[in-house]
Amino acid sequence: MRMSYAELFKRAVLIVVVALVPLLIWYLFDVILMAFGAIILAMVLRLGAEPFSLWLAIPRSVALIASGLLALAVAGGVGYLFGTLISRELQDVINRASAAEQIIQVKMHGSELGQMFLNRMTQENFSITGIIEKFFTVSTGFLGALLVMVISAIYLAAQPELYRQGLIKLFPPRLHAQAAKKIDHIGNTLRLWLIGQLIQMVLIGVLSGLAAWIIGLPSAIALGLIAFAAEFVPYLGPIIAAVPAVLVAATINTTAMLWTIAAYVIIHQIEGNLFSPLIQRHLVLIPPAVMLLGIVTISLLFGPAAVIFAAPIVVVVFIAVKLLRSCGGLSRVFATTSCLDISVVERNPMDCLDS
Repeated sequence: MRMSYAELFKRAVLIVVVALVPLLIWYLFDVILMAFGAIILAMVLRLGAEPFSLWLAIPRSVALIASGLLALAVAGGVGYLFGTLISRELQDVINRASAAEQIIQVKMHGSELGQMFLNRMTQENFSITGIIEKFFTVSTGFLGALLVMVISAIYLAAQPELYRQGLIKLFPPRLHAQAAKKIDHIGNTLRLWLIGQLIQMVLIGVLSGLAAWIIGLPSAIALGLIAFAAEFVPYLGPIIAAVPAVLVAATINTTAMLWTIAAYVIIHQIEGNLFSPLIQRHLVLIPPAVMLLGIVTISLLFGPAAVIFAAPIVVVVFIAVKLLRSCGGLSRVFATTSCLDISVVERNPMDCLDS
């Protein structure tokens, strides 16, 4: 059966659009990162509004304002602590880590293998303390991007239906109803992942800070804060958080360093074998290999800054691919509405992932 010129033109346009998507992602990835940041902040605002709405039975708009004020108060409190206690502790962590790094370099100069490793690190301009400083350094560009994300998040949280409908209208009219269900599914999955991640961040931050205080490490609050922030990046974050703690312990004595290593290993064993299974059983489970390889791939393609939102991007891409696979491919998405049948995911947001 021969295709009409109109049908042939539509398919050609579809092929061109699909081919241009990777190029657009490459050039607009900074915008994509800010969009994900805005979406996550909007979700946090709406999550904060739910207790006010449910417990106090106040309108959603008022609850959202209360959530925003609470978030502002928390941010102000954290800013005050950074300006007084935590900033000094973070600087102390950086100074001690730098001292430990120099001690380790002196010892490595005594062996041929160590010198070869140091030469390689020098060529790559690699420094552990430099990474810590860059992570906690606030640049003008970062502040500008943060301002855009916060303002966008406020608009998204205030009128989510407006932007949801705009996204739905990107699909052909005959697919609007089913596309809405798929978009809601992806959004709900991301929301569940965020809830689970926030719970794990708080638990790991508290346990890490408490362990550092029990061992007798200086700047225990700052080390707990580093563990809390790093936990947002699954699998890689805990390793990154352990490095400054071990370096700080190395400036005290070998016993403190061994206790610190043991404490971080135990904490993350508890996380992996107790916290994560309990949280993911009721929320969202993403295969570890998919998450880890996705984070590494995104960071290699788009730079270290992409690591911050690499995990939620992996979640969205993973769910979207699973849904697309259930449709039988991209061509069927545009060919028929049957591929967007939502029956496999109506009961539970993750049911479709087990199929």
